[in-house]
Amino acid sequence: MKEYIPAPKRVSSIDAYRGFVMFLMMAEVLRLGKVAEAFPGSAFWAFLDFHQSHVEWVGCSLHDMIQPSFSFLVGVALPYSIASRASKEQSTTVMWLHTFRRSLTLILLGIFLRSMHSEQTNFTFEDTLTQIGLGYPILFALGFTGERTQWGALAGILFAYGLAFALYSLPGPYFDWSETGNVANWEHNLKGFAAHWNKNTNIAWAFDRWFLNLFPRPEPFRFNGGGYSTLSFIPTLGTMILGLIAGKWLKSATSSSTWLLKRLAISAAILLALALILNFTGLNPIVKRIWTPAWTLFSGGICMLFLAGFYFLVDVNQRQKFFFPLIVIGTNSIVAYVMAETIVSFIDSSFRINVSQHYDLVFGQNYQPLVRGAIILLVEWAILYWLYVRKIFIRI
Repeated sequence: MKEYIPAPKRVSSIDAYRGFVMFLMMAEVLRLGKVAEAFPGSAFWAFLDFHQSHVEWVGCSLHDMIQPSFSFLVGVALPYSIASRASKEQSTTVMWLHTFRRSLTLILLGIFLRSMHSEQTNFTFEDTLTQIGLGYPILFALGFTGERTQWGALAGILFAYGLAFALYSLPGPYFDWSETGNVANWEHNLKGFAAHWNKNTNIAWAFDRWFLNLFPRPEPFRFNGGGYSTLSFIPTLGTMILGLIAGKWLKSATSSSTWLLKRLAISAAILLALALILNFTGLNPIVKRIWTPAWTLFSGGICMLFLAGFYFLVDVNQRQKFFFPLIVIGTNSIVAYVMAETIVSFIDSSFRINVSQHYDLVFGQNYQPLVRGAIILLVEWAILYWLYVRKIFIRI
């Protein structure tokens, strides 16, 4: 007789954290940058604008934490997913088939969303969904290994990725900067050894100039304007591994929440310290756009602090009702992601939100992007709530 394995209970803190991340993404419709432009002397609006924008190169804003948090949470959820499938007595073969299907679906969905406004398919692999999809089978394989193996895999991935950048030649005196979308005197270019991680002069950029041109395109690929690259999926896998480790801790912390919180806090402190040492010594800068090893450590540390915070507030202190709006979003995160990428203009036109005729006189023209975005955001949340109360949850 086979041993009965109960399905794991859903952890509200994971849904709340995931909902928070998706809310940050959906909240782009608030267009805080436009409001900040209307109040150039306001430190308050400048602060909000900064944290709803990506930093130019080195550093981190709250908005920069969306993609690593989403990737980290994929790892956190994996132990629960494996346990759920084991409780249904699924074979390893069936699990692997589901894993490859999920991976392919994420990659294709990412390409589809990036191609919506193009005349032909835009084969690009640097967005959140495709990056997760590319690394997910490896993550799944690591889900059946011990923690020591997982830490070893993380260290190996980050070392190999960093070494590849360090060994790639720096631009010489006759380098054609026009092929990079960058200039030699760009204010964010790094000097010395750290220059190996400059925008569009690194090995990831060189790889994409070969790889992306294997696909049909209206014109040859030369560079990504933001400096993003396909190879970032490798250190993104490192972020997912950190999530996998944290997820195993979370799943096993049924009797002692203090043990889990301490472990998350200590791990976060170590990861952040290592990242800052690498950054300030010039060995490896904290750059999200190319997902440097230092960024993997830095963002991973912040993700662990976020997870600890949500776990303490939502699960330990049983404050689920205060986080209910986020839980609604988090339980349908794929729907939230797709909505944020697709239906904003549709909602806008459907409700005929005409700024000059409706609420300019009440709020003033300076706040029109904020008010209009808030209405769109409310409609998106109402759709997710409708799905939630009817227990319609879209999974990949």
